[in-house]
Amino acid sequence: MSKLRVAIIGCGKIAKVRHIPEYAGRSDVELVGFADPVPGRAQEYADQYGGEAFLDYEEMLAKLKPDAVSVCTPNVLHAPAAIAAAKAGAHVLVEKPMAVSVEEGEAMIEAARAAGVYLMVGHNQRLMPPHVKAKQILESGILGRVLTFRTSFGHAGPERWSIDGRDSWFFDKSKAAMGAMGDLGVHKSDLIRWLLNDEVAEVASFISTLDKKDTDVDDNASCILRMKSGVVGTLVASWTYYKGEDNSTVLWCENGVMKIGTHPEDQVIVELRNGSVERHTVGAIATNDKQTTSGVIDAFVDSIRTGTPPSISGEEGLKSLRVILAAFESQATGKIVKL
Repeated sequence: MSKLRVAIIGCGKIAKVRHIPEYAGRSDVELVGFADPVPGRAQEYADQYGGEAFLDYEEMLAKLKPDAVSVCTPNVLHAPAAIAAAKAGAHVLVEKPMAVSVEEGEAMIEAARAAGVYLMVGHNQRLMPPHVKAKQILESGILGRVLTFRTSFGHAGPERWSIDGRDSWFFDKSKAAMGAMGDLGVHKSDLIRWLLNDEVAEVASFISTLDKKDTDVDDNASCILRMKSGVVGTLVASWTYYKGEDNSTVLWCENGVMKIGTHPEDQVIVELRNGSVERHTVGAIATNDKQTTSGVIDAFVDSIRTGTPPSISGEEGLKSLRVILAAFESQATGKIVKL
């Protein structure tokens, strides 16, 4: 079997800790190119993994014609890079949020469809073992209907995480378009849609910049969601959890409660009204400090290898993005926004 020729657009932190090493860990993948506008950054990976380095991704696509591409750029470049890659005949894995507007997301989906390539969005929360287990438990029916929920994602901010620290593009609205909601909130809108097998119908939100200096991107958001089924819950995203990262979800159901990511060892806890408690130790939820294999790269490569459209498709990514954009609209208008 010939190796899948993969190129990376954007050589920042997510490429460094997830995409590049996870591709490199597969014997059926060859990393053929790296593109980044910062001189030397792409070259560092070409030196380490082989392949060629480029400052311009368009030049890389034209010269190398890769089979597949990971788009790991600042948010505002997701759409143009993904569309260019699709037009060059490459399957596309794009980081979240897939785009910064509905129109961009639709254009990406159309470009992939027209080119006959796959478009997948890196919503890794669906693939984390505790969330997979939680969905199995929900589908078993033991908890009955979900009635309410809260899902939260917060850490101390991208200055601790990004390759550029406090000078990161994450804080530059012209490159990021949105802050904690684009970084973390969209993960949770995707997770809750998938866990509940339900769509968000209405959003009300408070989104603001509470503590980060010299930036006009949001660092905190608290949202109320009503799902199509009537389930009501909260979604929280924060870059100011300076002590204690949180990536937890709690579901209150007819027959009990399920707590995901609230305990350091027992990642999924089911407490039933009859007094019984089930604890599941099923592997960790990845954090910035403790990276685990995301599963996203394997899912993307396997999808291409088997000719099976990715489950975390562009269409799915767009539905999750719409929730976040609706939250910004709610903050701007002071009204509940219907999806």
